[in-house]
Amino acid sequence: MIRLSGLKLPLDHPAEAMPAAICDRLGLEPHELRGHSLVRRGNDARRRSAILLVYTLDIDVADEAGVLARFANDHDVRPTPDTSYKFVTHAPGGWQGKRPVVIGAGPCGLFAGLILAQMGFRPIILDRGKVVRERTKDTWGLWRRAELNPDSNVQFGEGGAGTFSDGKLYCRVKDPRFLGRKVLEEFVAAGAPDDILWEAHPHIGTFRLVTMVEAMRRQIEALGGEYRWQHRVDDLVLERTAEGEQRLRGVVLHDGSVIDTDHVVLAVGHSARPTFDMLHGRGVHIEPKPFSIGVRIEHPQSWVDRARYGPCAGHPDLGAASYSLAHHCANGRTVYSFCMCPGGRVVAATSEEGRVVTNGMSQYSRAEFNANSGLVVGIDPARDYPDGPLAGIDLQRHWESMAYVAGGSSYWAPGQTVGDFLARRPSTQLGDVVPSYKPGVTPTDLARCLPDYVIEAFHEALPAFGRQIAHYDHPDAVMTGVETRTSSPIRITRGKDFQSLNVVGLYPAGEGAGYAGGILSAAIDGIKVAEAVARTLV
Repeated sequence: MIRLSGLKLPLDHPAEAMPAAICDRLGLEPHELRGHSLVRRGNDARRRSAILLVYTLDIDVADEAGVLARFANDHDVRPTPDTSYKFVTHAPGGWQGKRPVVIGAGPCGLFAGLILAQMGFRPIILDRGKVVRERTKDTWGLWRRAELNPDSNVQFGEGGAGTFSDGKLYCRVKDPRFLGRKVLEEFVAAGAPDDILWEAHPHIGTFRLVTMVEAMRRQIEALGGEYRWQHRVDDLVLERTAEGEQRLRGVVLHDGSVIDTDHVVLAVGHSARPTFDMLHGRGVHIEPKPFSIGVRIEHPQSWVDRARYGPCAGHPDLGAASYSLAHHCANGRTVYSFCMCPGGRVVAATSEEGRVVTNGMSQYSRAEFNANSGLVVGIDPARDYPDGPLAGIDLQRHWESMAYVAGGSSYWAPGQTVGDFLARRPSTQLGDVVPSYKPGVTPTDLARCLPDYVIEAFHEALPAFGRQIAHYDHPDAVMTGVETRTSSPIRITRGKDFQSLNVVGLYPAGEGAGYAGGILSAAIDGIKVAEAVARTLV
């Protein structure tokens, strides 16, 4: 098979246009083309009046070697790669070794547990939260009644923070082994729509993610894995060898019980702050990491569709439009859009009492009225939080607490229209753009709950973005604060063997450990770490 990339056809092209375009691109006679299958479809919307669909295809031709020879210098014509997943090892028959433990049931922990189970190592998966359906009820308790459960919310519980998100399944990590394909295929087997296998920017949405993580849990359990819910890990059992090396020998749970194990996948999310405190106190090597801080900004989705697709807005092959923006400011800061959610809503995402945190999510349909995105500013330890490995967490907590007060000390979020923000006056009422955050939004001045350098950067960036996307800086667009959990503020540093630099048997993984950013990259990292654990187990 030959993989052909970058084949462009107009919107609404007839089916017969595809084989004709393939033959024209490869210089084939119609009878030489035996068949083709879709690998990926995206779009090129640079000319809004003539938007093109962009295809990657696997082609079956009569003379494969001849075609490849003719296009030897064409990077868009290559042999179809082998994307099948190959296990690095399997447990010996009757294996009775100490079971590996996975801490965290988000995307990283889910795939670490799944791969270990598929290899026969019967992992134990611990999570401080609840199964996804009970967790959903607790999450709605915050959204509908302003009642927070610190152990069961948007951040903690089955599926992790990714469950209450847009369900984006694309990332920019290098993936020469096509582990992302393994992730997508497992999702489809668990009930995801098969279009995630070929859409250029696939996503699932919250409701479908709920049923999928349940199906994957059942698969892990059927393979001998075990889940233990509402089991918070409060300590590690460490042993120092005669050579001075620290080795992991178990984990201590919140009730004082101990699980004996020599292998722990630490797949906690970026909000597992008590765990970070414990690890730091135990001397596990941690370093501060850059992250970003800002707000969620909302516009009617129809505005974004028209700005991006012009007269083609609403076309079924295009769906709800998204955007990606960045602006380098005079104060040395970079403002950029983050986790853009077409046709979605802004959600309450705090995990600690007395704090307000925002995030964005969408359903599979992306059919809600507003588009939202993080509007954030990059910050770094040397410049903004130089006081130790956990100083970034202190910074997050400070501004989350200020947002809680600015919103009315009731889990309502502080909000401000773009018009008022640019005029440097507090909002006393909102305009035509209705914010989607629940339990509610309090009009105020966002300068009360963001650093001065963020406010100044936004003042420069918003008009610049308005020149790129019509109405982006519309006076009625609404900003809701604060967005602080863009990524982990720490990195639990590991070596090439995926183990902690100074604790043998501890495998930091995923977003909380500073090695991923989003569902797909976290799942890929979970696979890599599971493979590293498996190699040592055999």
